[in-house]
Amino acid sequence: MEVATEIILIGGSAGSYNLITEILDALPLQFNYALIIIIHRNPSFSTRIEKNLAQKLNRPIISVKDKTAILSNSVYFAPPGYHLLVEPDGNFSLDVSEPINYSRPSIDVAFETAAQVYTQKCTGFLLSGANQDGANGIRIIEEYGGKAYIQTPDEAIIETMPMSAVKVSLQQNLLRNAEIINFFSSKN
Repeated sequence: MEVATEIILIGGSAGSYNLITEILDALPLQFNYALIIIIHRNPSFSTRIEKNLAQKLNRPIISVKDKTAILSNSVYFAPPGYHLLVEPDGNFSLDVSEPINYSRPSIDVAFETAAQVYTQKCTGFLLSGANQDGANGIRIIEEYGGKAYIQTPDEAIIETMPMSAVKVSLQQNLLRNAEIINFFSSKN
């Protein structure tokens, strides 16, 4: 596998899991980017999301560890209890600094660091959730020349997160759930 030259991030919280599962199910067998998923999870509870999805979808799902390489054709999940940072050397790093918007991992942290490293080759999707995490990250992706998409609030199970992004986004690229799934099914 080769180091990713393009990165796509999906951030979500309450109400985003089913859509994320549909996105992963729609992925082509081979794709030319790294896919990073940041879901708010409580580190006190073992969810086994990565293992369950890997079995269901019959594809590797990687729970990021510190200094994990960012490779194309790979799906990564931010581990609970750590901020996920994208480093200029093509690796992830993990951080245990204070929660942001009551969350660790913070979607904003992952989006912002990815935007700074990948600039125009960074795409972010912000899905359903109950706080404002990810809204500033969407704007940072746009400011660095990347593409940013927001789940249409009326299709989000909890609209707080997408609505927060709409308020600060420069482009307000809203996508319905079917359009999000189609993006991933057709993107190699």
